[in-house]
Amino acid sequence: MNQFVTANGKSIEAKLPCSIEEFLVAQKLLPRSVVVEHNGEAVAPSEFSRRQLNAGDRLEIVKIVAGG
Repeated sequence: MNQFVTANGKSIEAKLPCSIEEFLVAQKLLPRSVVVEHNGEAVAPSEFSRRQLNAGDRLEIVKIVAGG
């Protein structure tokens, strides 16, 4: 069933429950190229496949950019 999570302040429809990794892939983001905060808690990339998202959850997703 499609429900909504808030990512970077925007409501985004997603098939929930799903893992953070599944959500990132659905948003066309490479899990290795982002830093994620889930409901105010930083999430290690090794946890992306195990951490479940539910309706109403809040994510902050920051893309990692190389260069200087």
